[in-house]
Amino acid sequence: MSSGQAAPGMDKLSDHSYDGIQEYDNPMPGWWVALFAASIVFAIGYFVYYESGIPERTVEASYTEEKTADLLKRFAGIGELKVTEANLVAWAQKDDYRLMGQGIFKANCISCHGPEGQGGVICPNLTDEYAKNIKRITDIPRVITSGANNGAMPAWNNRLIPNEISLVSAYVASLRGQNKPGRAPEGDLMPAWPKPLPAASAPQTQMK
Repeated sequence: MSSGQAAPGMDKLSDHSYDGIQEYDNPMPGWWVALFAASIVFAIGYFVYYESGIPERTVEASYTEEKTADLLKRFAGIGELKVTEANLVAWAQKDDYRLMGQGIFKANCISCHGPEGQGGVICPNLTDEYAKNIKRITDIPRVITSGANNGAMPAWNNRLIPNEISLVSAYVASLRGQNKPGRAPEGDLMPAWPKPLPAASAPQTQMK
């Protein structure tokens, strides 16, 4: 094989050799080349979609959505949640309740209030200490239910069931004080939320 010539009917040898050993110059099968090219295109698209820094496209976000959907199924048989100051404070402190509220918020509210509640063109920042229509924590479900500011904040009582309003209200309450960069504070400084009740006297809100 040192001559570098292939006999008739045999594969062509490559021009280079290693320690006197030559290799056949066989092209890759067409299907393999196509699959390799497709995998590169897919990898680029995957990277752009999931690694572009958009919060809602991360693997973590997908996991959170699936976990939220599972929690909502488990939550279906708990009965109607009673909205009180103590309950809203308790729900805002509970991971499962807050996660379900976050799922409802992302499905319905981020187009106006932003993915982190930082506000938008006309919608207020929900993460600061100021508000136009909120004086106490129970005002949050009232505003979500009935709307505010002459319809700028629409009423959601015909689109969300009472439990969804209760849960998203608790999530919104939990955003306070995070001070995410976004729309400037508006309205008046809100009084502090009530402190959570001791465990022995806290509302019974554990999922069954």
